[in-house]
Amino acid sequence: MLNKVARSFSFAVLACVVSLVVSTPRSFAGEGKAQSSDPRLEKSYRFQKGGWTYVHLEGSPSEIGFQHGYLLAPEIADAMDVVKLMDTHDTQRDWEFFRKNAREMLWPHIDAEYQQELQGIAEGVKAHGVDLDLYDIVALNAFLEVPDYYVPWLNKHEKQASAPKLKAPGHCSAFIATGSYTKDHQIVIAHNNWTGYLDGERWVVIFDIAPQHGQRILMDGFPGVITSDDDFGVNSAGVMITETTITQFEGWDPNGKPEFVRSRKALQYAQSIDDYVRIIKEGNNGGYANDWLIGDRKTGEIAYLELGLKNTPLWRTKDGYYVSSNFARDPKLIKEETDGFDPNDMSSSMNARHVRAEEMVQHAKGTIDVQFAQAFLSDHYDSFEKKEQPNERSLCGHVDASSRGVPQWGRDPYSDEGAVQGKAADSKMAEDMSFVARAGHPCGADFLAADFLEKHPEFAWQKPVLRDMKAGPWTVFQAGQKE
Repeated sequence: MLNKVARSFSFAVLACVVSLVVSTPRSFAGEGKAQSSDPRLEKSYRFQKGGWTYVHLEGSPSEIGFQHGYLLAPEIADAMDVVKLMDTHDTQRDWEFFRKNAREMLWPHIDAEYQQELQGIAEGVKAHGVDLDLYDIVALNAFLEVPDYYVPWLNKHEKQASAPKLKAPGHCSAFIATGSYTKDHQIVIAHNNWTGYLDGERWVVIFDIAPQHGQRILMDGFPGVITSDDDFGVNSAGVMITETTITQFEGWDPNGKPEFVRSRKALQYAQSIDDYVRIIKEGNNGGYANDWLIGDRKTGEIAYLELGLKNTPLWRTKDGYYVSSNFARDPKLIKEETDGFDPNDMSSSMNARHVRAEEMVQHAKGTIDVQFAQAFLSDHYDSFEKKEQPNERSLCGHVDASSRGVPQWGRDPYSDEGAVQGKAADSKMAEDMSFVARAGHPCGADFLAADFLEKHPEFAWQKPVLRDMKAGPWTVFQAGQKE
């Protein structure tokens, strides 16, 4: 999410951000049941485990939203400070621009159910003393699609020659396997979230959502956002999903439905692969274009949906695997909807990880399980240089260790981003509505903000909100658990 360093970034703006930063998640006044007599909070609770904040939300859309906003108010305020800094820095547009787009472009295309949930979040944070309104919350929910997809489209549409050169970034390494490839011939799915350490250190919420309508959901997520956003989750109908973004994607439909709505709706209402594909494509706006890995534990079938705006090819199998690491697969989509993605450049992050992912999965055929998934997500092998070396080419990403950065994403050398957490599950875990997750680098390495900034003062603009990212243990989470 981080772009070219703006050395001239205003000290006054930084000072304002410092004044806005709220206390960390540990400031919440007590765990367990919400500390309020409001009846909307009666069925909700939260607790800390393994570096994650687990939140149980239950009820109508407005009740789920209110619980979300109230229980995570300190985290949401903190996350908002980070998103404001990133989005305004990268796009060189002020926060009012994002609020305006939330109000005029996004809001009219949000389903009534999710409008109610977003309004509930805004009411919940207000009730907990955080001064944010509805359009702040909507803009927060679109923090991946508006700056990285809409703004580049808008700059090109308006022919703004002086605009920053924004590129759709890459996020994540993942695989899904089934049939003869896995140890028990059932599905295994795994994903690590690649993003900047600014937001990634905060991407440590486990949401257990029991909605009034649709399926129960267990997913990881970001404070204040109604969908997983890095997209790893299971639902009570047996649908298992994850994704990685399509590098250098271009395309936007201002009359489409926001991706954060479509992805949440798909996980909540899908009872099959076909359901998921249909819902995620419905009203597609081109935002946050992803390669989706989808499984159905009931049938053992898996699928790979490359979700462009014009091109949406689908592959599926009951005996095989799919890997994903931000590379586009379909030649037509590459030609028509990417800004020059080169699938033959084996030195690039996305293609080097593709090679390594294929190698690991093929070598493990017949033995793939959740333990293998954890090793996959933690892997440091550089397939281009053919040696162990944590960097932008390793499945467990460490761009901050690379003098190359990732030019395809507009990332400078030593940008502080990479794999910020990992998750994995098999069909049995999905049946139990559970998965295993690790906060921080899946390999277990820690990121220390002060040490990084001392070595790389060019990123000093992040100092007000950049924190340490300590790795936690691999931890199993299940829907309905209490601690």
